[in-house]
Amino acid sequence: MGSFEIQGGKRLQGSLNPQGAKNEALQVISATLLTPEEVIIDNIPHIRDVIKLIELLSDMGVRVRQLEEHSYSFQAHDIHIDFLRTPEFGRQVAQLRGSVMIVGPLLARFGQARIPRPGGDKIGRRRLDTHFLGLGKLGARFHYDPQSSFYHIESDQLTGCQMLLEEASVTATANIIMASCLAKGTTTIYNAACEPYIQQLCKMLNLMGADITGIGSNLLSIRGAASLGGCRHRLLPDMIEIGSFIALAAMTRSEITIKDVCYEQLGIIPDVFRKLGVDLRRVGEDIYIPAQDSYRVDKYIDGSILTISDAPWPGFSPDLLSVVLVLATQASGSVLVHQKMFESRLFFVDKLIDMGAQIILCDPHRATVIGLDRQYPLRALEMSSPDIRAGVALLIAALSAEGSSIIHNIEQIDRGYQFIDARLNRLGASIIRK
Repeated sequence: MGSFEIQGGKRLQGSLNPQGAKNEALQVISATLLTPEEVIIDNIPHIRDVIKLIELLSDMGVRVRQLEEHSYSFQAHDIHIDFLRTPEFGRQVAQLRGSVMIVGPLLARFGQARIPRPGGDKIGRRRLDTHFLGLGKLGARFHYDPQSSFYHIESDQLTGCQMLLEEASVTATANIIMASCLAKGTTTIYNAACEPYIQQLCKMLNLMGADITGIGSNLLSIRGAASLGGCRHRLLPDMIEIGSFIALAAMTRSEITIKDVCYEQLGIIPDVFRKLGVDLRRVGEDIYIPAQDSYRVDKYIDGSILTISDAPWPGFSPDLLSVVLVLATQASGSVLVHQKMFESRLFFVDKLIDMGAQIILCDPHRATVIGLDRQYPLRALEMSSPDIRAGVALLIAALSAEGSSIIHNIEQIDRGYQFIDARLNRLGASIIRK
């Protein structure tokens, strides 16, 4: 288990480019299984979850070639479908929650798939019900083996239909879209997720020969095709990493420019940080954050406390609530953070309290943060990262704290942020990987 040793209290300065979007990468890389032809994907981030998925596809028989540092070629011409029944497949997919994304493509093209019960982050229950209900309406059959903890999914012929998703799940929407592309007839999905990454997946599939309409809305129509071809696709920059860097700049009183962010795809993210008092400025496709000695939280018109909560797109991403909570600890003013989706995601606040933050954990979903306007800087602490987003939030806290902090289990951070220590060290941070 690796660790970071962080010397806090340093101001950073400079510019950095956000990595390619992790969540989009897991979807579009899985989509390469839908065709025997070559698919080239650019701007792929070098992070643990994505590399593990690429290795899994390679072991399944996909011909994978790295063309440049962040560009890969995939050709799923000769898939070893029997590999799905091997212990090695079971070991690999159990280590990667994103492996659920291969179910739709495998089912559509080969009529079968296997997947273990969900694992991954310690942030609460993460159900597969919406995936299975949607695929079931297309004609998939499911069997659960309690001895192996694996689901076996099969279908003789997927057939398009109308369906209403019980939740606007991003990964379930992606899985159902990919399965529908090779189904017989037309599939209509109501209450579909419409995040930019879903839009990107749909655009890539259309380049491959799919017929998807309603892109960008929560009502999608997919007309099944007999086969799909190859294409070239570029990932968006990762909006979660962009938001993390905005919070980092404000917390550490740093002057940072985040380059090439595809600003129009960020939705309300910049406005939420502005409500927290962050001075961020759009300069073309860049975001410039000047050094700030203080930042004041907005209140509502009637004077009541500001609430930041997550919601399906175009609402605020749940993946950014952890960094928002950390950012609020040094603001001037109070904030109620409401995490609606996962009941364990706020439990890392005990570490922030130990660092000196004033936080009241109201219940598993809500925390009130009392910003002290830097009057009492955070103290250094030895701690462990419970999940990807809490891990980077704790890293931001440690970089702003006085003294030397240690964060263990940094493999969780590496799952979502590529070379985060080296990139921040180039801006003046002091992070030692051990």
